Amino acid sequence: MIEGVRIRLSGWQQAAVAVGSAVGALLDPRRADLIAALGETTGKPAFERVLERMKKSPEGRAVLLERPRVISAQVGHAWDLPANTFGAAYARFMGSRDFSPDDRPPVRFMETEELAYVAMRAREVHDFWHTLFGLPTNLIGESALKVIEFEQMYLPMCLMSVVGGTARFTEKQRKLFFQHYFPWAVRAGLQSKDLMCVYYEKHFHEDLEDVRRKLGITSVPAAPS
Repeated sequence: MIEGVRIRLSGWQQAAVAVGSAVGALLDPRRADLIAALGETTGKPAFERVLERMKKSPEGRAVLLERPRVISAQVGHAWDLPANTFGAAYARFMGSRDFSPDDRPPVRFMETEELAYVAMRAREVHDFWHTLFGLPTNLIGESALKVIEFEQMYLPMCLMSVVGGTARFTEKQRKLFFQHYFPWAVRAGLQSKDLMCVYYEKHFHEDLEDVRRKLGITSVPAAPS
C-alpha cells in the first residue's frame, strides 16, 4: 500500500494541475511537491510502459511483487556495509548531503495502486542513480540525470526539467553542460540496462564497480578544468 491520499482528476483538472505545477516549479525549482505533481499528471503513459517492462523482467516482477520502499526503515542497513559496496556508496552520498530517504513526497495523482507504486519507485531510486552515475546534486548534475531519466522512462517532466534547468545556467555552465555532461548523459542513458527493472536493494552488498558493470553504467567523467 502506498501511503498518502490519491486524488482522481478529470482531464481538464489534470491539465490545470500540470500547468500550475510547471509554472510553480520554474519559479521555485526547490518545490519537490510541484515537480512530483508535474511528473504524475503528465507521465501516466510513460509509467504504464515502465510497468509493462517491469512485468516482463524477472527482477522487475520481484520488485512489483515485494514492493520495496526506499525509506530509512528498509535501507538503513546500507550505512553498516563495507566501504567498497554499492550500499555504502549510497549511504555516503546521502550522508554527505544530509539527505534522508524519507523526504520524498507521496504519490497523489495515479489512478491505480500499481501505477502509484511505479511512480513512487521512479521517485525513490533517483538517489541510487545519482550514486551509480557519480553525478552531483547541483543544477548541472540534476539536469544531466534528468537526461538519463528521460531516456530510461520517456517522462515529459524530465525533458521539461532539462529545458528549465538549462535556462537557469550561466553562460559558463551552459557551455560545460552541452559540451561535457549532455553528450555523456545521452550515451550513458542509452547504454545502460533498463534501470527501472533493477531490485537495487538486493545489490547493496555488491562491489560498486561490479554493479556498474552489471548494469552497463558508465560514471560521469571528470569535467575539464
